[in-house]
Amino acid sequence: MPKQAIKHKSYFLALLLLVFVGFIMNISLGSEHITFKQLLAVITNNKLADQTWRYIILNYRIPKAITAILAGAGLSISGLLMQTLFRNPLAGPYVLGISSGASLGVALLVLGASFFGFQSTVSNSFSIIIAASLGSFLVLLAVVLIAHKMQNTMAILIVGLMFGSLTSAIVSILAYFSSAEQLQQFIFWSFGSIGNLSWQELGLLSLFISISFGLVLVNIKNLNSLLLGENYAQSLGVNIKKTRIIIILATSLLAGSITAFVGPIAFVGLAVPHISRLLFKRSSHQIISVASLLIGAIVMLFADTVAQLPTSEYTLPINAVTTLFGAPLVVFLLVKYKKISI
Repeated sequence: MPKQAIKHKSYFLALLLLVFVGFIMNISLGSEHITFKQLLAVITNNKLADQTWRYIILNYRIPKAITAILAGAGLSISGLLMQTLFRNPLAGPYVLGISSGASLGVALLVLGASFFGFQSTVSNSFSIIIAASLGSFLVLLAVVLIAHKMQNTMAILIVGLMFGSLTSAIVSILAYFSSAEQLQQFIFWSFGSIGNLSWQELGLLSLFISISFGLVLVNIKNLNSLLLGENYAQSLGVNIKKTRIIIILATSLLAGSITAFVGPIAFVGLAVPHISRLLFKRSSHQIISVASLLIGAIVMLFADTVAQLPTSEYTLPINAVTTLFGAPLVVFLLVKYKKISI
């Protein structure tokens, strides 16, 4: 086995170990500390001194840790796809306006009551998920239709940014006419939270992410071809228009579903692909996609563990934690390696 392959294999094993450590830490640490012995007792269905721990672990902490893994992995892969499609190191999972579409859907539900003069009917988190999903889907539909008509990839990027600006403007108008209580509810959603999903909602999120990962897997060779430019990829027989739409669909499903279920989460999708490239010193999607998936999961698990403020009843916004710790890390890596590329 080549020396480089052995090195990559050791990196992947280390990343898998960190995912496991992060998973255990995320479940154990919180407002109440849960020991590893108690966790094993729940998993093996043994008797516990306090049966409330069983409910907390099975219905809150384990779903939350799995959500962190799915969200981190999904956002990282969607960021990688956007950077490949646009060949732009600053492209992230939300450049197509998908997050803004989700925000608009939630804003219409939460803030629209005051503006349109009707009684707000927000009763549970599932209604917010539906509103965010519909907003993301409508923006996705518009972007796909435009992508089908356009030949220039950069034009699609501009269209996505314009959709984002347009929906942000509408949200600002709705916010201006809203009450303090409605604004607070919308702001809390925009902070992002991965601790509110039931097992049913988690299953639905897993389905969307699995479909998206399947789309990426069957197009992995086309993604590698796009790294050398659309003209080169076309000369290899790649259907550029079809590949572009599949990438947009996969990214939109990932970013849209994650935003709908856990709120907008910054930094992860933009930075993790760069961390993967700097660590593995490769651009092949067979390597970088797996690395991004694992590193994204690790980042979200540890960020959520910090956000829980162990032994405290308070929880920090996950959005703030990912950026606060992640941005200096990327700056450090860029200063050390002195380059950034796709």
